[in-house]
Amino acid sequence: MKNETVIVLDFGGQYNQLIARRVRECNVYCEIYSYKKDIEEIKAMNPKGIILTGGPNSAYEADSPTYSTELFELGIPVLGICYGSQLMMHLLGGHVCKAPVREYGKIEVNVDTTSKLFKDVSEKTICWMSHNDYIEQAAPDFKISAYTADCPVAAVENEEKGLYAVQFHPEVLHTQEGTKMLSNFVYNVCGCSGDWKMDSFVESSIQAIRERVGNGKVLCALSGGVDSSVAAVMLSKAVGEQLTCVFVDHGLLRKNEGDEVEAVFGPEGNYDLNFIRVNAQERFYEKLKGVEEPESKRKIIGEEFIRVFEEEAKKIGAVDFLVQGTIYPDVVESGLGGESAVIKSHHNVGGLPEYVDFKEIIEPLRDLFKDEVRKAGLELGIPEYLVYRQPFPGPGLGIRIIGEVNAEKVKIVQDADAIYREEIANAGLDRSIGQYFAGLTNMRSVGVMGDERTYDYAVALRAVNTVDFMTAEAAEIPYEVLNKVMNRIINEVRGVNRVMYDLTSKPPGTIEFE
Repeated sequence: MKNETVIVLDFGGQYNQLIARRVRECNVYCEIYSYKKDIEEIKAMNPKGIILTGGPNSAYEADSPTYSTELFELGIPVLGICYGSQLMMHLLGGHVCKAPVREYGKIEVNVDTTSKLFKDVSEKTICWMSHNDYIEQAAPDFKISAYTADCPVAAVENEEKGLYAVQFHPEVLHTQEGTKMLSNFVYNVCGCSGDWKMDSFVESSIQAIRERVGNGKVLCALSGGVDSSVAAVMLSKAVGEQLTCVFVDHGLLRKNEGDEVEAVFGPEGNYDLNFIRVNAQERFYEKLKGVEEPESKRKIIGEEFIRVFEEEAKKIGAVDFLVQGTIYPDVVESGLGGESAVIKSHHNVGGLPEYVDFKEIIEPLRDLFKDEVRKAGLELGIPEYLVYRQPFPGPGLGIRIIGEVNAEKVKIVQDADAIYREEIANAGLDRSIGQYFAGLTNMRSVGVMGDERTYDYAVALRAVNTVDFMTAEAAEIPYEVLNKVMNRIINEVRGVNRVMYDLTSKPPGTIEFE
């Protein structure tokens, strides 16, 4: 537990991780827990503040998620958001019922700027509403501090007890002054000093790892992705020569990526990692021969990766610690943090090789979101091009090639993807798009090149904008950029005579192809 923590109690809201991120952006550490967390455990944590999330239920129904009213008597400031605000009112004697007018979307809210929560907020401000129920009557001793045309109680407070409730969602970007409101809560109401900064996190983590490891031996599976790279460098700074990093090149990386990873982390690089590169390309292609079903490909690649890693680990002998690049969304999505449904089991959370001989796991990034991992990477001196690299799935290009995977198809995707990424960077779009890559369809079509008939593959370009990777929209890339990419791919990549742009959003599609 950090010195100064705000905790989020999750009632099944879709924005729970966003609330934690916004609080952390105020330099205050924040963690998410299920609403089932025992009050005695909360007392023992001694948080500076508590935030209750939204959720899909109605506070007045008997089987809805609820909490002990003792929470409001601890003397710890509480902010209820959406369902959290209704639950607070319902438990403390107010009246919550079905709203005569459902509010959804951007709504103008009138706020009382004398409230600590709304200090320096405009008197009329646009907020994001999403509710069927509303607070018809505030609980006794609560003052209404905001209202809309259809919602008489958009915010209430009991300043003396440090209890605040808002019907809208301050954590989403559609609420124009939402960050200011959350900052007001953590600073003006909770009295936080805001000392949770990335440089101090990195420093204290290195110190903690050093103490925990002592003279022990540490093994790290280095994929070359952002998370595992940052974890490896943090361990290297903490324990130096006691660390061995195994980098398995499965032949499904992006163009030149294996060499780039080796240049940074290998013998010529700046880190004490005892870097071992295993070139296992042929082994993986052999295993994938004839396999077309996406889930089967994922399983084969994952299983083979563990086998190769295990063989290398056996050569090293028994180690005391295994390092993993698990990050906070992996923990929450795997159902170990908040109340949200288990979305997917992540390879880092529960999918360990049982056969590697180690005593304990170190997960130095377990408390961080992706953007925070990147900040930590820069603090550790990792080159910017590695820190801001595009997200890349564990199975690599294996799931960006529809159908069977082989060396010829991998080369096509590598070359097409390198051109696409280069032109996106040239156009100055590389930091503004959430994720972008080229994939290979299993479709061949007729074309004409140099007056001759061709029968070649079609490449599909994908680019999405997303805040949390849970939902995504296709990015609007200028036509001239797409046209340039198309021209270059068809002229420079053998085996391709058609280029398409994928407009599908998530849902119904996924961000990756398979």
